[in-house]
Amino acid sequence: MRDVRVFVPGPLAAGSVITLPDQAAEHVVRVLRLRAGAALSVFDGSGGEHAAEITEVGRRAVNARVGAHHAIERESPLQATLVQGLARGEKMDWIVQKATELGVARIVPVTTERSVVQLEGGRADKRVAHWRAVAIAACEQCGRNRVPVIDAPVALAEAAALAGAGPRWMMAPGAARSLYDHAAGLAALPPPHQPWLLVGPEGGLTEAEAALAARGGFVPVSLGPRVLRTETAGVAALSLLQALAGDLGR
Repeated sequence: MRDVRVFVPGPLAAGSVITLPDQAAEHVVRVLRLRAGAALSVFDGSGGEHAAEITEVGRRAVNARVGAHHAIERESPLQATLVQGLARGEKMDWIVQKATELGVARIVPVTTERSVVQLEGGRADKRVAHWRAVAIAACEQCGRNRVPVIDAPVALAEAAALAGAGPRWMMAPGAARSLYDHAAGLAALPPPHQPWLLVGPEGGLTEAEAALAARGGFVPVSLGPRVLRTETAGVAALSLLQALAGDLGR
């Protein structure tokens, strides 16, 4: 049986008894059928993970005793940020899940002129909390012990201003050069590698938005001769960068 991993808001300390979050407890008991004495790994996002053992399965809670800390990290040396045009519900969930599995460090959702989804106020807060839960579940599955940062949705202009000192690439079908051409030499540069990837929404970026992003330092690049969907483009770009300069090529 594979290792059962559970995210528990920290801080965690060896010897303490914790109560598993409701959703994780239900999965552990109802789906995996674990009982008292079963082994777990628990992590709080601060780095590394702890061995743990279920001590009590009650009607209202599942408790576990935290064991030794293991300084295990499965983070990519590529500290990539995905600036993602807002997509419809399940598509955005899929993007967050797969980007997390591929080692993304940060996701910045952006509102654009052609975004089908528009989020404001409390609705935006709920979606960010939901996306974080999706990312946590992906971390539990893939072995990551650090949950990627997921920002509240911002306007494209604000996202362009946020971008750091690393290379910035904008996915643009038909661009003169490919992402591969630009990123092929990334591994030869001294770390940290902190690329920013911009992907438009379902309808793509408008000409004005592409020009705004270009003024913010985002270089237009293609991902081959085919036009990829918004939920495919970011995942393809992250996969390429991880193969070139991250940990997929190791």
